[in-house]
Amino acid sequence: MSNAIFKVATHLVATILLTSVSSCSMERSPLTPEYSPNPWVDDYRSVSGMENYKSWGTYNVHDPACFKVGDTFYMYSTDAIYHQRGGNAAEELDIPVGNIQVRKSKDLVNWEFVGWAFPEIPEEAIQHVRSNAGGKGATNIWAPFPVQYKDKYRLYYCVSAFAQSISYLGLAESDSPEGPWELKGCVVKTDSTSRMNAIDPSVVITPEGEHWMHYGSYFGGLYCLQLDPETGLAMNPGDQGHLVAGRANRKKDNIEAPGIVYNPALGKYFLFVSYDPLMTTYNVRVARSDKAEGPFYDIFGADMSEETNNYPVLTHPYRFENHPGWAGTGHCGVVKDGDRYFMMHQGRLCPDNQLMVLHVREIFWTADGWPVVSPERYAGIPQQDLIAADFVGDWEIILIRDSKYERELWAGQILWGEGELKSEEIDVSTRYTFHKNGKVTGEQTGTWSYDPKKGLTLIIGDEKITGLIPHMGQDWENEKKTVLFTGLEQHGFSVWGKRVK
Repeated sequence: MSNAIFKVATHLVATILLTSVSSCSMERSPLTPEYSPNPWVDDYRSVSGMENYKSWGTYNVHDPACFKVGDTFYMYSTDAIYHQRGGNAAEELDIPVGNIQVRKSKDLVNWEFVGWAFPEIPEEAIQHVRSNAGGKGATNIWAPFPVQYKDKYRLYYCVSAFAQSISYLGLAESDSPEGPWELKGCVVKTDSTSRMNAIDPSVVITPEGEHWMHYGSYFGGLYCLQLDPETGLAMNPGDQGHLVAGRANRKKDNIEAPGIVYNPALGKYFLFVSYDPLMTTYNVRVARSDKAEGPFYDIFGADMSEETNNYPVLTHPYRFENHPGWAGTGHCGVVKDGDRYFMMHQGRLCPDNQLMVLHVREIFWTADGWPVVSPERYAGIPQQDLIAADFVGDWEIILIRDSKYERELWAGQILWGEGELKSEEIDVSTRYTFHKNGKVTGEQTGTWSYDPKKGLTLIIGDEKITGLIPHMGQDWENEKKTVLFTGLEQHGFSVWGKRVK
């Protein structure tokens, strides 16, 4: 951990319902980590063949976006598939592969692979991309995003030429979230002369009924465009929107995958974005605004449209003990379920970073209105009140940080053959013990304390972290239900912890 003194505001998490419990009224024994089997394995090479596509519940998930219809969550994602050499192609097996993978779930844990949304890539999109890219590109559909409006379901999608700003962002509609889908036309398109890149759409509907789309990538940053609610297309045909987010070194470093969500309890719009190469140090950051169209400001008040790097950092490649770790922890979609929020994103299994597995993390909110996410990627453990004695034991703690390794990049992505993480690019857990007397021992010594109203306070060395948000979760690496915590330090980096004994 760094030598900076951490400082975080007290938390405000209605979903955990941390009520005051005095020591004299404690009627239960302290919690201890207990066995809880994982519902799937992370290495899915044994079912990666096309003949097993119905088993890809949480596998081959890339660029997920989700909404809830009735009691069912529907997730749509880029049709990225891990292929083992020598496997049968879909056409050999007569599998009706299309583009845009579709899944559904009742609980955000067990996912049914429904199939593919489109039978083929829309011809208008193919023509635009290939006519501007020398006959190349348009081999897949990227980053779909679903929206429900009145009795219609809309699915935004993009078709592009890799490493170029030649893209087509289109819209389809259906009477069902499972399709079939009717093409409705182009929302925005870009070519080699455009400042922006028409990929990675995300749409929010304001309480006043306005529709705003955020989109964009490494090429020119992220843009915001107003849509016509009745058509779902651009309010003003030909409008490409205005800049809302960039980076300090836009000619080298990647920013993409905007995800816009409104929190009515806070009255603010949150713009989640992804930094860096998708196969390695992909990480999620967030800024907020009073308006759907921005401007968006980070935790230090910096305007996201200016040439600066923004904070806080919510995810980053990481490794707890007893696991090879995760890279590519970015391109998130946020879904609201009642008063609870969940962030889903891809994770690439280390060390090869080829296998793409769905991560679903619950979002918690600090008292000063910033989102943080659970250190574990599983939404199936119910929450309960916690008492101070629940924290006594052995812990693994991770301080999320920026990568210190400088890579050569091409269009914001890594060069081929450099897909494995370097040691400077992954955040690794450190062991500590929380004692009954409030002492902390481990790599450094310190103290801990817990207040049901103020959260967990942790002092290690000269570093003080306050307002950490404890919650129940799955210790995936050890297959146990346990106590976790998440929060932010003063530099805008996430701090994660889990009790392992």
